Amino acid sequence: MARTDDDSWEITESVGATALGVAAARAADTESDDPLINDPYARIFLDTVGDGVWNWYGAPELPAEVVAAEPDMPARMRALVNYFATRTKFFDTSFIEAAGAGIRQAVILAAGLDARSWRLPWPDGTTVYELDQDKVLDFKAATLREHGANPRANRVAVAADLRQDWPMALQQNGFDPSLPSVWSVEGLLMYLPAPSQDLLFERIHSLAAPGSHLAVEDLGPEFADPEGRAQRRERMDRIRDLMARTDSKLVVPTTDELWYFEEREDVGSWLRRHGWDVTSTPSEELLARYGRALAPDLQGASPTHWFISAQRSTAG
Repeated sequence: MARTDDDSWEITESVGATALGVAAARAADTESDDPLINDPYARIFLDTVGDGVWNWYGAPELPAEVVAAEPDMPARMRALVNYFATRTKFFDTSFIEAAGAGIRQAVILAAGLDARSWRLPWPDGTTVYELDQDKVLDFKAATLREHGANPRANRVAVAADLRQDWPMALQQNGFDPSLPSVWSVEGLLMYLPAPSQDLLFERIHSLAAPGSHLAVEDLGPEFADPEGRAQRRERMDRIRDLMARTDSKLVVPTTDELWYFEEREDVGSWLRRHGWDVTSTPSEELLARYGRALAPDLQGASPTHWFISAQRSTAG
C-alpha cells in the first residue's frame, strides 16, 4: 500500500498490520521454550483478528518445498523473532529504569499494540501516554478490556498523527513538560521521511525537561543502502514465488513498501548536539547481551539498527 502524507489505517491495514506482525513475534518468543520476554497480551490481539500477513513474523513452520529450496529460511525467521524480543526487552528495561529513577510520566510514541501500560510494574502515580491513530488505540483498549485486563498505570490514550501537531494534543491530555519524562521511539523511524524524523526529535526535545530519559531504535547506516535493499527484496521475492507454488496460506509481507529509504542524521549525533548524554549500542551487541546472538551465517537476517539510551542533562 503506497504511503501518502495524510494516510490512516485500521489495525489490519498498512502500518497497523505491522503492529500485528510485531505482536506475532512477541507471542512466539513468549510461548517459546526459552522466552526472553513475557507478553501474554500479544496472543490475545492475534486471536481477535485471525489469520493474516502478520502470521509470517511468528516464524511459523514453512512448507517443505520452501525449506528445501531455502534451507536457512526457518533460522532467518527465528532470528527476526529474536530481534523483536530483544528490542522489546530493551524498551521494557528503559521504562523500568526510568521509573526507578523517580520519573512518573512515560510517553510511548506510535504505541501500536505495545501493552506496556498493562505489562510493566509501574510505580503508583505513573501516567503512561500512548500516542497513535485512534483506530489502533481503540482496538487495543477494547480488546484487552473484553478480556478483563486493566492497565497497571494511569493510561492516557492520545489519538494523534505523529506527522501533525501531537505536542499540543499530548499537553491537552495532561502531560507536564516542566517535569522529567521517559520516552520511547520504537519501530517508528523507517515510517517517517527524514524531515519528519528531525521534527519528531525537535518536538521531543522541546517537551523533555532536564533529567528526562529517551530510548530509540535508530536506523543503521545500511538501511538506506540501495544495494542492500535490492538484495533483501530479491530474497523475499524469491520466497514469495516459492510460497505461491505451495498450498500454504502464509503471506510473505512487503513491509518495506511502507518505509522511507532516505539519508538521515543518526539519532545519537543529533541528541549529543542538543545536550543529551547518549549511549549507542549496535543491534548485534544487544542481541548477544540478551543471549540471542546472530549466527555468523545468518548475517542480515535481522535489522542492523542502533539502540539509543539517552538522558537530558541540560536545559539548552
